[in-house]
Amino acid sequence: MNSPATPAGFGPLDDAPAATSLLRFATAGSVDDGKSTLVGRLLHDSKSVLSDQLEAVEHASRSRGQDAPDLALLTDGLRAEREQGITIDVAYRYFATPRRRFILADTPGHVQYTRNMVTGASTAELAVVLVDARNGVVEQTRRHAAVAALLRVPHLVLAVNKMDLVGYDEGVFASIAEEFTRYAASLGVPEITTIPISALAGDNVVTASAHMDWYGGPTVLEHLETLAVTDDPGEDPARFPVQYVIRPQTAEHRDYRGYAGQIASGLLRVGQRVKVLPSGESSTIEALDMLGESVDVAWAPQSVTVLLADDLDVSRGDMIVPSDASVTAGQDLTATVCHLHDTPLEPGARVLLKHTTRTVKAIVKEIPSRLTLDDLSQHPEPGRLVANDIGRVVLRTSEPLPVDAYADSRRTGSFLLIDPADGSTLTAGMAGDAFAEAVREATGTAEAGAAAPDDDGWDF
Repeated sequence: MNSPATPAGFGPLDDAPAATSLLRFATAGSVDDGKSTLVGRLLHDSKSVLSDQLEAVEHASRSRGQDAPDLALLTDGLRAEREQGITIDVAYRYFATPRRRFILADTPGHVQYTRNMVTGASTAELAVVLVDARNGVVEQTRRHAAVAALLRVPHLVLAVNKMDLVGYDEGVFASIAEEFTRYAASLGVPEITTIPISALAGDNVVTASAHMDWYGGPTVLEHLETLAVTDDPGEDPARFPVQYVIRPQTAEHRDYRGYAGQIASGLLRVGQRVKVLPSGESSTIEALDMLGESVDVAWAPQSVTVLLADDLDVSRGDMIVPSDASVTAGQDLTATVCHLHDTPLEPGARVLLKHTTRTVKAIVKEIPSRLTLDDLSQHPEPGRLVANDIGRVVLRTSEPLPVDAYADSRRTGSFLLIDPADGSTLTAGMAGDAFAEAVREATGTAEAGAAAPDDDGWDF
């Protein structure tokens, strides 16, 4: 198992080879823009396709009367599964080059599968948005860019495909790149890279194109391999959701009480003053145990056991943070959500809210607005959210939760709404981003008051 990269100045892993790094990225594009061919070309030209898979593709291509292998067939089976009803799961591909390992989330292009892109891009560090050079930036292109911006995907690549069908015209590419960059920048996307490609011919996907000498940038794979995505954990606020309390029942470890879990962000040090949320009780980190050994410092996303100097009441779902952390635990939550389930989400709905390692009861108090991704307009008081809708919700939870703004932390600023009856996932939520202020200004929505009491155990 590879160890995560070490923060600068913290040990021998500073010079770890690039091949140990991992990049999670998602692909998106309109129907027939060539996304499946791009994914197939990446896998084929990076030699990530097994020989029997390639033989099956060649055989299927010949049976269709095609002279060359149709690389899109490498992902067609997954698309068929979606058509049979798998509309939330995203198709993941795993491949590697000598320089980096990759997890690719292949998301569908249909507008009714917006929720799929939300699922795939939620953990991505980069999104590749594909457009057809003949059509340019279309409605679905803007929709995909808006979803990437809402999910705070830090790096966005525009792949202008089918350049061979426009004669590899530099002017066509430049016009599309300018329009998309201007739109994505208006959404707050921090980094945008544009690459002209032909997935079918292989131009600028893995190898540089001989037909576009006017382009001096990287190929798609070169950009994926060289993109710097490792942040310094010391710059992020430390967040440690407790997953399990360890109390060995042996004479040797009679006084041992450890709190195990995965560091969501930032780093923890022995001797650091911390507090436990939601109780607010303070203590000092006495020891950090990792893989059976004591360490002085640990950082995200390492899994560790934290031992505190004081005997506090800490249980699963609590969060250990620095004593001076600004995050507080509360029961009122306003967030942007993407509704994933076929059952609509309506005000008054009783749900379970899962945030990191804690799951609590919650009530949907209001749905102030719904976002139209085509033009980013707000529709006040929609009454409900149906599958693929993105909108604002106001929630009241049964217990206080230490939720960060999603803009500050994608891990501790996100949550899921779950159906208490059958455990199915209803909605994916992003807490407290800038969209909240826009909705309040547009709708004049006031802060929600206390929930009305009822007699079914949900009066909080």
